[in-house]
Amino acid sequence: MANNWNAYIDEHLFVGPDGHGELENLTFAVKDVIAVKGHVNAAGNPDWLATHEPARQHAAAVNRLLQAGARLRGATHTDELMFSLNGENHHYGTPVNPRAAGCIPGGSSSGSAVAVAAELADFALGTDTGGSVRIPSAYCGLYGIRPTHGLIPVSGVIPLAASFDTVGWMARDADTLWKVGIALLGREAAHPGGGFRRLFVATDAWDVADPSCREALLRPLRVLEDETVCSRIELAPRGLADWVNTFRTLQGYEIWSAHGEWIRKHRPRFGPGIAERFEWTGTLTKSDYDRLVPVRKSIKDSLANMLGDDGLLVIPTAPCTAPSIGLASDIIEGMRARVMKLSCIACLGGLPQVTMPFYQADGLPVGLSFIAAPYQDAKLLSWIRNAAVRLEKSEAVAEQEKQR
Repeated sequence: MANNWNAYIDEHLFVGPDGHGELENLTFAVKDVIAVKGHVNAAGNPDWLATHEPARQHAAAVNRLLQAGARLRGATHTDELMFSLNGENHHYGTPVNPRAAGCIPGGSSSGSAVAVAAELADFALGTDTGGSVRIPSAYCGLYGIRPTHGLIPVSGVIPLAASFDTVGWMARDADTLWKVGIALLGREAAHPGGGFRRLFVATDAWDVADPSCREALLRPLRVLEDETVCSRIELAPRGLADWVNTFRTLQGYEIWSAHGEWIRKHRPRFGPGIAERFEWTGTLTKSDYDRLVPVRKSIKDSLANMLGDDGLLVIPTAPCTAPSIGLASDIIEGMRARVMKLSCIACLGGLPQVTMPFYQADGLPVGLSFIAAPYQDAKLLSWIRNAAVRLEKSEAVAEQEKQR
């Protein structure tokens, strides 16, 4: 039963296909911040639900999927106003991670990740501002993509921070991830051309990860390195914590600009951690924001120039497996800071990032991410699909050798 996983705020929401295409006979779920005609989004908060009206039309991304033959089934839980990476919702509970018992599913696209991992949907839409598709995908053992910022329309999506907001998606296999990409990116995505010949392994990003996570991810990386020119680099000479501070300040100012008026007017009941985070965003000034805009541009230009049209940056998606449910707030905030050292990279660069699922020796999922230059999304999805096949063949050969 769908209810056993607490993935949905409305599991009965259904919209039939509006066309024919590569997604026929596939079902998808939508994060409850994405408009579906006639549905009222709660955005993870009962006070938001009570102060908003039903959507008058579908979000642009939903329309594209329906036109490609997919069926929408269910609106999924999210962290409050998308402002968390954990998936623990004070009002609606925590979706159950099917791949890591007793652990958080990751947020804020928590319900979408659980719906896919529990095989309640073939794929799901989420939003990713600071990691909200990539992190739950990693924690739940899924493929997931944050696309180039601005490439997929965000019309009909509740905003969080406009210069970082993206609509992403997740699936259990690379082929489905690619098919959804064709529907959302256009038919030209089916034949992206070219390839990636260079891998950049960011040593400072890998140093953020736990040893067990690094060990699990180095195995597939070694297979992929054999077919490319691989370079070890230091990504942020002044430290990734400096990049996090830049991202948090820019994001925070935009968040208050988007929701500060509603918060002052309605005084919503936020859960622990969320309330303090929103309160902090209200302290940021325009001068704080303006000071860091050129810093972001410098990071963005540097990343794009390094990657070119044939380079991929390789990092762990998250520094560890999914943490346990119910950790103390100080531990949660410490882990959030580590996660953001990795998730902020693509955010600041406006870059497409795909996470692939792998597993530690204890069976818990971890994610390996590949980041490309802007607008290389179709090529990245195609490369990931081919990489998944190569890795599967490599694992089969290794298993045969073990049995000899």
